[in-house]
Amino acid sequence: MPFSAANLVATLELTLAAVGAVLLWRLVIGPAARARSTGPRLAPWQASLPEFFVFILCVLGGSVLVAAAASLLLRQLELRGDAATVVSGAATQLGMLAGVLFHRSRTGSAATAQSGGGNIFVAGAATFLMCLPVMLVTAAVWERVLQFAGLPVERQDLIAMFANAESPWLLVVMITLAVAIAPLTEEFVFRAGLFRFLRTRIPRWLALAAPALFFACLHVNWNTLQGLSSLAPLAVLAVLFSLAYERTGQIGTAIVAHALFNLNTIALIFSGVGL
Repeated sequence: MPFSAANLVATLELTLAAVGAVLLWRLVIGPAARARSTGPRLAPWQASLPEFFVFILCVLGGSVLVAAAASLLLRQLELRGDAATVVSGAATQLGMLAGVLFHRSRTGSAATAQSGGGNIFVAGAATFLMCLPVMLVTAAVWERVLQFAGLPVERQDLIAMFANAESPWLLVVMITLAVAIAPLTEEFVFRAGLFRFLRTRIPRWLALAAPALFFACLHVNWNTLQGLSSLAPLAVLAVLFSLAYERTGQIGTAIVAHALFNLNTIALIFSGVGL
């Protein structure tokens, strides 16, 4: 895209972040917001420890089975490079999602249940906007920390794949995976699963931090440290999604916010701002 278009997208991003900062003050951290706060709407997940382990086994089992099937398919089709990486990633995500749905269908688990009210699209959009200023500040500070420590600040492999994708079909699959499949899977597993189970059983700060760090660590290539620059921002983002889920009682809020965040990232990549 032309340089002027990149400037336009960057200006729009900063405008959205400014709107998010205003919403954050008025709806969450301002004196008036704190005065009218009614507390979290998220009901506890009344699951036993064995039931929780069954949930984890379903997620891991679904991921392994579908990923194994995808590996056989890749060998048959002789796919290589980015296409193979995308298919493998999609299989892993779909397998995890299948595991969540299988667990719910077999046990009637409340891991994906809603316990609040309201419009998830409005709440999700507001959550996304409020996350933006926090993410921008976190990313800037974390990048300075990495530079000071002499650690790499390269972005995730996925960003380069989006920017350099030549096949329109591959691009469609990647966008669908990022905007639809990943938000569903990751919010069901990390927020509706791990966070909801832990929040009433261990200190709240640890229930917020542990799934968030695990989530962020999965986005880093620990062999090359590529994507290390996303570690702190994604951990903070995951905590914010958990807080939004806890506040509204609806996992749909976090799913919508996650989808909008990924869509926003894709727009920045294509504009050249996210490179």
